[in-house]
Amino acid sequence: MKLALTVLIMTSSLLVFGQEKTSFKSDTPSVEQTLIQIEHEWNKALMAKDYKAIDRIVADDWVGVDFKGMTTTKHESIAELKAGESSNQSVEVGDMTVRVFGNTAVVIGTDTEKSTYQGKDSSGKYAWMDVFMKRAGKWQAVASQSTKLVK
Repeated sequence: MKLALTVLIMTSSLLVFGQEKTSFKSDTPSVEQTLIQIEHEWNKALMAKDYKAIDRIVADDWVGVDFKGMTTTKHESIAELKAGESSNQSVEVGDMTVRVFGNTAVVIGTDTEKSTYQGKDSSGKYAWMDVFMKRAGKWQAVASQSTKLVK
Protein backbone atom coordinates (compact mmCIF):
# COMPACT_ATOMS: atom_id res chain seq x y z
CA MET A 1 0.00 0.00 0.00
CA LYS A 2 2.80 2.37 0.93
CA LEU A 3 4.57 1.63 -2.37
CA ALA A 4 1.38 2.21 -4.36
CA LEU A 5 0.82 5.58 -2.63
CA THR A 6 4.44 6.63 -3.29
CA VAL A 7 4.15 5.68 -6.98
CA LEU A 8 0.84 7.58 -7.23
CA ILE A 9 2.32 10.72 -5.67
CA MET A 10 5.41 10.58 -7.91
CA THR A 11 3.31 10.01 -11.03
CA SER A 12 0.99 12.89 -10.09
CA SER A 13 4.00 15.13 -9.46
CA LEU A 14 5.42 14.31 -12.87
CA LEU A 15 2.09 15.11 -14.48
CA VAL A 16 1.76 18.43 -12.68
CA PHE A 17 5.36 19.65 -12.70
CA GLY A 18 6.46 17.95 -15.90
CA GLN A 19 3.82 19.60 -18.06
CA GLU A 20 5.05 22.01 -20.64
CA LYS A 21 3.50 25.44 -20.41
CA THR A 22 1.59 26.21 -23.55
CA SER A 23 0.79 29.77 -24.47
CA PHE A 24 -2.17 30.34 -26.67
CA LYS A 25 -2.23 33.38 -28.87
CA SER A 26 -5.58 35.04 -28.54
CA ASP A 27 -7.26 36.74 -31.45
CA THR A 28 -8.99 38.98 -28.92
CA PRO A 29 -7.12 42.23 -28.36
CA SER A 30 -6.21 43.13 -24.80
CA VAL A 31 -7.97 46.00 -23.06
CA GLU A 32 -4.79 48.05 -23.47
CA GLN A 33 -4.68 47.40 -27.23
CA THR A 34 -8.38 48.17 -27.55
CA LEU A 35 -8.06 51.51 -25.77
CA ILE A 36 -4.99 52.54 -27.76
CA GLN A 37 -6.93 51.74 -30.94
CA ILE A 38 -9.88 53.83 -29.68
CA GLU A 39 -7.50 56.76 -29.03
CA HIS A 40 -6.25 56.57 -32.63
CA GLU A 41 -9.82 56.32 -33.94
CA TRP A 42 -10.81 59.34 -31.83
CA ASN A 43 -8.00 61.45 -33.32
CA LYS A 44 -8.96 60.40 -36.86
CA ALA A 45 -12.62 61.18 -36.16
CA LEU A 46 -11.75 64.66 -34.86
CA MET A 47 -9.66 65.45 -37.94
CA ALA A 48 -12.32 64.10 -40.31
CA LYS A 49 -15.17 65.66 -38.30
CA ASP A 50 -16.75 62.22 -38.12
CA TYR A 51 -19.46 63.00 -35.58
CA LYS A 52 -20.90 59.48 -35.64
CA ALA A 53 -17.53 58.03 -34.54
CA ILE A 54 -17.08 60.75 -31.91
CA ASP A 55 -20.57 60.01 -30.57
CA ARG A 56 -19.67 56.30 -30.28
CA ILE A 57 -16.33 56.93 -28.54
CA VAL A 58 -17.37 59.72 -26.16
CA ALA A 59 -20.01 59.03 -23.50
CA ASP A 60 -22.96 61.39 -23.22
CA ASP A 61 -21.84 62.36 -19.69
CA TRP A 62 -18.21 63.02 -20.78
CA VAL A 63 -16.49 66.07 -19.32
CA GLY A 64 -13.23 67.48 -20.59
CA VAL A 65 -10.77 70.04 -19.31
CA ASP A 66 -9.04 71.71 -22.25
CA PHE A 67 -5.55 73.15 -22.48
CA LYS A 68 -6.84 76.55 -21.26
CA GLY A 69 -8.33 74.98 -18.13
CA MET A 70 -11.91 75.35 -19.35
CA THR A 71 -14.45 72.60 -18.72
CA THR A 72 -16.50 71.34 -21.66
CA THR A 73 -19.21 68.75 -22.24
CA LYS A 74 -19.61 66.36 -25.15
CA HIS A 75 -22.38 68.51 -26.63
CA GLU A 76 -20.30 71.72 -26.32
CA SER A 77 -17.21 70.07 -27.76
CA ILE A 78 -19.06 68.73 -30.81
CA ALA A 79 -20.75 72.13 -31.31
CA GLU A 80 -17.31 73.84 -31.32
CA LEU A 81 -16.05 71.32 -33.84
CA LYS A 82 -19.10 71.80 -36.10
CA ALA A 83 -18.80 75.58 -35.89
CA GLY A 84 -15.13 75.44 -36.85
CA GLU A 85 -14.00 76.91 -33.51
CA SER A 86 -11.55 74.06 -33.10
CA SER A 87 -9.82 71.90 -35.68
CA ASN A 88 -6.83 69.63 -36.02
CA GLN A 89 -4.97 69.59 -39.31
CA SER A 90 -2.53 66.89 -38.19
CA VAL A 91 -1.87 64.90 -35.04
CA GLU A 92 1.13 62.71 -34.29
CA VAL A 93 0.32 60.59 -31.26
CA GLY A 94 3.20 59.64 -28.98
CA ASP A 95 3.49 56.67 -26.65
CA MET A 96 0.54 55.88 -24.42
CA THR A 97 0.29 54.24 -21.03
CA VAL A 98 -2.88 52.36 -20.13
CA ARG A 99 -3.88 51.48 -16.57
CA VAL A 100 -6.91 49.26 -16.13
CA PHE A 101 -8.97 49.11 -12.93
CA GLY A 102 -11.81 46.66 -13.65
CA ASN A 103 -14.37 48.46 -15.83
CA THR A 104 -12.44 51.74 -15.62
CA ALA A 105 -9.20 52.60 -17.40
CA VAL A 106 -6.92 55.60 -17.67
CA VAL A 107 -4.93 56.34 -20.82
CA ILE A 108 -2.08 58.84 -20.53
CA GLY A 109 -0.19 60.08 -23.56
CA THR A 110 1.23 62.91 -25.59
CA ASP A 111 0.71 64.23 -29.06
CA THR A 112 2.12 66.85 -31.34
CA GLU A 113 -0.50 68.63 -33.37
CA LYS A 114 -1.07 71.34 -35.89
CA SER A 115 -4.33 72.90 -34.74
CA THR A 116 -6.43 76.02 -34.32
CA TYR A 117 -8.73 77.01 -31.49
CA GLN A 118 -11.12 79.97 -31.71
CA GLY A 119 -9.29 81.31 -34.76
CA LYS A 120 -5.82 81.18 -33.19
CA ASP A 121 -2.97 78.76 -33.76
CA SER A 122 -2.92 76.21 -30.95
CA SER A 123 -0.29 73.94 -32.48
CA GLY A 124 2.23 72.30 -30.18
CA LYS A 125 2.94 69.32 -28.01
CA TYR A 126 0.28 68.23 -25.52
CA ALA A 127 0.15 65.84 -22.58
CA TRP A 128 -3.29 64.38 -21.97
CA MET A 129 -5.24 61.88 -19.94
CA ASP A 130 -8.49 60.13 -20.87
CA VAL A 131 -10.64 58.09 -18.49
CA PHE A 132 -12.69 55.28 -20.02
CA MET A 133 -15.46 53.14 -18.57
CA LYS A 134 -16.80 49.89 -19.96
CA ARG A 135 -20.55 50.22 -20.15
CA ALA A 136 -22.94 47.79 -21.82
CA GLY A 137 -19.94 45.89 -23.17
CA LYS A 138 -18.13 48.82 -24.81
CA TRP A 139 -15.44 51.26 -23.74
CA GLN A 140 -16.29 54.97 -23.81
CA ALA A 141 -14.41 58.08 -22.74
CA VAL A 142 -16.02 59.69 -19.67
CA ALA A 143 -13.42 62.33 -18.78
CA SER A 144 -10.42 63.98 -20.42
CA GLN A 145 -7.77 66.55 -19.61
CA SER A 146 -5.21 68.16 -21.90
CA THR A 147 -2.20 70.36 -21.13
CA LYS A 148 -0.12 72.23 -23.68
CA LEU A 149 3.55 71.67 -22.92
CA VAL A 150 5.92 74.61 -22.87
CA LYS A 151 9.14 74.26 -24.81
